[in-house]
Amino acid sequence: MSAPAFEPPQAVVFDFGGVLFNWQPLQLIQAVLPSHARDEAEATVLAQAVFQSFVPGSDWAEFDRGVLAWDEVSGRIATRTGLPQADVHRLMAAIPPHLAPIASTVAWLERLAAAGARLHFLSNMPAPFADYLLQSHAFLGLFLSGVFSSEVHQVKPNDDIFHTAAERFGVDPARTVFIDDHPYNVGAARALGWRAVQFQDAAQCEADLKAQGWL
Repeated sequence: MSAPAFEPPQAVVFDFGGVLFNWQPLQLIQAVLPSHARDEAEATVLAQAVFQSFVPGSDWAEFDRGVLAWDEVSGRIATRTGLPQADVHRLMAAIPPHLAPIASTVAWLERLAAAGARLHFLSNMPAPFADYLLQSHAFLGLFLSGVFSSEVHQVKPNDDIFHTAAERFGVDPARTVFIDDHPYNVGAARALGWRAVQFQDAAQCEADLKAQGWL
């Protein structure tokens, strides 16, 4: 049975890309590969070809899951898209610095931590990018723990990674807030009983959670 809406959450679980860190693949591709993405339409087509909408089982999702190495996934992308492998390497190498902290979400995270909230993260993230973020941003120490897809060889929106996260965090999903920008991940979490909300920006997300009595 689900917990009453007014019952305080045991924990708040954050996604990373698009929630806590900037993730705008069209802008990234246009900045790194301008000759291949001369306008938004070309950038959209190339982003779809490179990232394959992050669908589980796709090349990039397998990179997220930690079962394809950098050179393997870059080679597959080059073969599939026709991009020179050097261009694929440049695009991939540009991703970690592109994942800049979103100031408004970091400020909200700090307020939650100061109020005593238990904070965890659940992120689809290849190991090289995860390592970069952990080494670069001291505020990630506010999280008690987290799950990276590459660490556990599971990816959102599949059920198994949510089960792994709940077990690792020691939480009841029905009393745990999950924040993600991707509608499929939010839908998957809700189907498993999590208090999931789709992130657009920090102000909207905080307001939605308060309106539902979840914060």
